[in-house]
Amino acid sequence: MKLIKFLISAAFTVFFIYLLNNRLIIQGNPVPPLGKFLDPFHGFWQNAESDSISFTKEPMIKGLRDSVKVYYDEYGIPHIFAKNNHDLFMAQGYVLAQHRLWQMDFQTYAAAGRISELIGDVALNFDRLQRRKGMISGAEKSMQAMESNAQLKEYLNAYSHGVNTYIASLEYRDLPLEYKLLDYRPEPWSMLKSSLLLQYMTDNLTGWDRDIQNTKAYGAFGAEVFNQLFPQWPADIDPVANSSSPWPFEAIVRPEPDSLKVTQTMLTRVHDMPDPDNGSNNWAVAGWKTKSGASILANDMHLGLNAPSLWFLIQLNSPDINVMGFTLAGNLGVVAGFNDNIAWGFTDVARDERDWYAIKFTDETRSAYTYDEEQREVETVYESIKIRDGETFIDTVLYTHYGPIVYDDGFLSENGRDFLALKWIGHYPSRVQEAVLLLNRAEGYDEYVNALTRWDAPSQHVAFASTKGEAAIRVQGLMPLKFKDQGLYVMDGSDPAFEWGDFIPTEHHANEYNPERGFVSSANQHSVDQDYPYYMGWLNMEFYRNRRINNILSNYDSGSVVPEDMMTLQNDSYGIRPSEILPLFLDSLERGNHADIIQSLTNWDYVYTAGSKAPTYFEVWWRWFENLLWDELRSDELSIGYPSDYRTIWLLKNNFPQRFYDNKDTEKKESFNDLLTMSLDSAATAISKWEDDRGREATWGNYKNTSVVHLARIPAFGTSNIQVDGQRKTVNSTKPNHGPSQRFVVEMTSPPQAWAIIPGGQSGNPGSPLYDNMIPMWRDGKYLKLTFMQDQRSVDNVFTQTFKGN
Repeated sequence: MKLIKFLISAAFTVFFIYLLNNRLIIQGNPVPPLGKFLDPFHGFWQNAESDSISFTKEPMIKGLRDSVKVYYDEYGIPHIFAKNNHDLFMAQGYVLAQHRLWQMDFQTYAAAGRISELIGDVALNFDRLQRRKGMISGAEKSMQAMESNAQLKEYLNAYSHGVNTYIASLEYRDLPLEYKLLDYRPEPWSMLKSSLLLQYMTDNLTGWDRDIQNTKAYGAFGAEVFNQLFPQWPADIDPVANSSSPWPFEAIVRPEPDSLKVTQTMLTRVHDMPDPDNGSNNWAVAGWKTKSGASILANDMHLGLNAPSLWFLIQLNSPDINVMGFTLAGNLGVVAGFNDNIAWGFTDVARDERDWYAIKFTDETRSAYTYDEEQREVETVYESIKIRDGETFIDTVLYTHYGPIVYDDGFLSENGRDFLALKWIGHYPSRVQEAVLLLNRAEGYDEYVNALTRWDAPSQHVAFASTKGEAAIRVQGLMPLKFKDQGLYVMDGSDPAFEWGDFIPTEHHANEYNPERGFVSSANQHSVDQDYPYYMGWLNMEFYRNRRINNILSNYDSGSVVPEDMMTLQNDSYGIRPSEILPLFLDSLERGNHADIIQSLTNWDYVYTAGSKAPTYFEVWWRWFENLLWDELRSDELSIGYPSDYRTIWLLKNNFPQRFYDNKDTEKKESFNDLLTMSLDSAATAISKWEDDRGREATWGNYKNTSVVHLARIPAFGTSNIQVDGQRKTVNSTKPNHGPSQRFVVEMTSPPQAWAIIPGGQSGNPGSPLYDNMIPMWRDGKYLKLTFMQDQRSVDNVFTQTFKGN
C-alpha cells in the first residue's frame, strides 16, 4: 500500500513538474508554461510597472562612436540627442525595442506569413495567403534596394544593432508579457525585418481590390448597367488637385486594345483583404490665411485601432537632423512629422495598384502557361510553413512573369478552373525608407519634392507646409501606365495587351503649390478630375470627408485660422451623407409606426454624437434599405458588393434604374416608398433586439463600439466600447476597430509648435501606466503639446538615459 501511495505521489509530482514547465493546449487554447509564467521573480509579475519609465539609466551599446542622451517627458516621448547619424539610428533602434519589441517582432512574423509558428494551425490560411501574395520576395527586393545605398545600409545596420543589443540584454524576467504568454523568444532584428514592416504597410494600403466582384457584376448585368452603378467618375467630384489648363507636360499615350475582353470567373469567394476604409485626412493652410502668419499642417491617418499603438512619438537630433513626429516600430526616422523648416503628412491615393490575370496552363502538369500564343515556363516555389505543435506544411506556389498564382485548386478556387496570378506594386523594390530620411532633413519645398521622387509605394497624397508660409500637396507613388479600365476586371493572362506599361513619370504627377484658395487638402477622394491625361483606376473613393474639410477651410477669412481650429476640424463629426438623403427619406415615408424614431431623426443635427440614438436609427435604417434596394447584387456565394453610398444617393435623386426597386424575394413589385417602410420596420426590430440582448441603450457610442484591439487578440490587453463621436464617413472617422491612428497639428513658426495624440500610449507593455493612457484624450479630442527641443539645454524631462559605447 505504501508503495502504491508512493507511486501515485511520484506520478502526480512528475505531472505537476511537467505542467509547470511545458506549454499546453487546453480546449484549443495555448497555455504558457505555468511555472515560469507565475514565478513572482521572473514571470508576468515582472511586467507590472509602478513607475511610468523604468529603463536602465546607462545602457552600454557596443559600436557607438560617442555617447547619446535620451530625454523622456511624462508621456514617455523620447528626445534622442546624438553627435552623429550612425549613433542616432543605433539609439533609435534600442529605444524602440525598449518600448515596442514584441510589436516589432510580431508584425514582421505576420508580414512574412509565420504566425503559425507562434499559435499553431489556426493561422495556416493566413500564412499561406501572405506567402502566395509574394510578401517575402517583395520585401527582399526592397532590402536589396536599401543595400545599394551605402549610407542607408549603414544606418539600417546601426538600427538593427541597437535592437539586437537590447534583445541580448533580456533575461526571461525582462521579456515583454506577450512572449511569456505565447512562450517564445524574440529573434535577432535585421534589415529584412525592417523591409518586411514596410511591406506590411504597403499591403495594408494597396491590398484591397474589387476585380473579381467587378468581373462577376459585369457578367451579370453587362457594361451599361455596370458603368451606371460603378462609374469611375461620379458626378460632382471634388478632387485633391484641380486640373491645370493645359497640363504643363506632354502625356505618354498608352494604346488601348481594339476591344476590352472581360474574363469570366467561377470563384465563389475572395481572399481576406485589408479594411477598405484605410485612409486619412491631411491639409495645409498657407500663412496668409492664418492668424500668426505661419502655415499650419494637420494630418490624421485612419487605420486599425490596435494595441500597442501603431505609431510611436519621437524626436531625433544630430548635427544635421532635428525632426519630431511619428515613427513605425521597426523603421528609421520619422514617417510623418516636422523639422525646423517643413512639415509633412500623408493620405492614401486609393489607386488600383494590383491586378489579377487568368492563367491558362498548357497541360495538366502546370509546368507552362500560354502567353502571346507561345509557352512560358512557371517557376515552382515550395513554401515551408512551420506550425507550432504540428507538422510543417509545404505549400506549392507557382510563379508566372506577372507574379505568384494566388488562387488555384488548392487555395480558394474550389472549382479547380480559376488560376489567378497577382501583379502588385508590392512586388517592386521600394525606396520609401530613403524618402523618409530625405524628408526628415529637407529644408524647403525643393528638397520635399526631391525626397518624394524616391517614394514608390503605397501611393500617397503628401501635404507640405513650411516656415516660409507655403502650403502644397503632391500625388506621389510608382503608378503603372494603364489604358482606360485596365485592371478593373480580371484580365486574360495569355494576352500581352493587358501588360502594365511603364510608370507615369514623377514630373507628371498632379500637385498643387500655394493655390489661390489658401489651402490644400486630401481625404482619399479622387486625386484629379477627368482632364488629367492619365488613367488612374480609382478604388473605393471618399466623397464626404473631403467636402466637409474643404467647406470649412474655405469659410475662414484671411488671417483668421489658428491651430485650435484645425484640432476642432479633425474631431468634426458632422455627417454630410445623412444630410443629403435623410430629408428625402422622411418626406417620402408614409407615417404610421415608429413615431419615436421618426421624431428623433427629424430633430437630428446630423452630428454623430456618442450619446445620441439618432445616428443609430439612421445607420441601421440605411443598412436595411440598402440590403433591400440592392438585393440583386447579393449572393449566397460571392457578393458583388453595392455601389458607393454617394452613387446610391445620387441615383435615388436623379435617374434610379427602376428594376432594382423590386425585391426579388417577394411576389409584389415594390416601389421606393415600399422599401422605406419595409426597411424602417426591420431597423426598429433589429435595434430593439440589440438592446434586449445587451441590456443597454443603442446610443451611437454603444452601438458603434469603437475598440482598441490587441494585436494578438488578447481581450484583457485591449480597450472596448470607447464612447467616441464620429462615423466612418465623417472627418472624425471612427468605427468598431478603426479610426484615426494618430492626430497631429503643427504651426510652422520658428521653431515650430505642434500638438499630437495617439489612441493608446508610448509603451508596448500592458502592465505600464503608459500603455493606454492617451485613449481618454484621443476620445475627447484633446492633444499633447509637444516639446520640440532645440538643444539639450531646453530640458523638461522626467527621465534621462545615457547610452555609452564599449
